[in-house]
Amino acid sequence: MNNVQALPGAFPLHADKDLITESEWVILKLLCRPVMDIDSTDAEELSKASGGQIKVERADELIRIVSISKLPGLGTWIARLMGEVGLDVEQVKTLPAEEVMNRINKRMGYPLCNEATVRALADLQLQWKGSELS
Repeated sequence: MNNVQALPGAFPLHADKDLITESEWVILKLLCRPVMDIDSTDAEELSKASGGQIKVERADELIRIVSISKLPGLGTWIARLMGEVGLDVEQVKTLPAEEVMNRINKRMGYPLCNEATVRALADLQLQWKGSELS
């Protein structure tokens, strides 16, 4: 499905990096909750199950990150950045790519995502729209 290749100079949208801290990983492991399945959990429920060690706000952020990372063509690295700026899956799919990347750049304080990255995300958004129509 994904035919967007990494464009020269673009942030590697497909790249994976850790999306949770080591302590969060331990908590989820003890709860027998695979990280990539927490998007089917309610933030309050996840926080409560962790004994409050994962705050509701962070649980909500983690759930958004996991959901975003499941979009074809996106890895956990960019999904983490998107989730941390408050975006959800629908916003990633529908907001103009430039707006999505500007939010990330603003949060980072420097231009992590450039025009090539904007074009790559816009191409992915077209693919996602096309797959929803099929």
